[in-house]
Amino acid sequence: MTSAKNSCSVCEEELTPQTEAFCNNCGQPYHLNHRQDAPGKDCGQVWINEEHLSLEFACDRCLHPDQYEGGLDDVLDLAEAAAATGVSEASLAAAADGGELPHRKTGSGVYLFQRRDLPAQQGRR
Repeated sequence: MTSAKNSCSVCEEELTPQTEAFCNNCGQPYHLNHRQDAPGKDCGQVWINEEHLSLEFACDRCLHPDQYEGGLDDVLDLAEAAAATGVSEASLAAAADGGELPHRKTGSGVYLFQRRDLPAQQGRR
């Protein structure tokens, strides 16, 4: 039996269960030290969202997109993806649900796409 090991989406070093967190924006894993009394690496942040009274997690790539290639500007929600491609939101959602289009879906049901995975713009010049 083989085991899959996750690597940090920011620094690409190996993660352990004690150092792993997932970004609420891009869904990728990153280093987050879970303990204040032990040394550890942080490749992102966690904070309390006072409006929703929940923890929010974000990797440094999403927090500081200007410092990384392929940052936050390359992550689009369903409406943005539809506007960028000229394809209807319903068609993009169906393609994502059918496994034809790589995507992430947040816990609240929001579709997230990377710009590079979207089909070329249709019907517009």
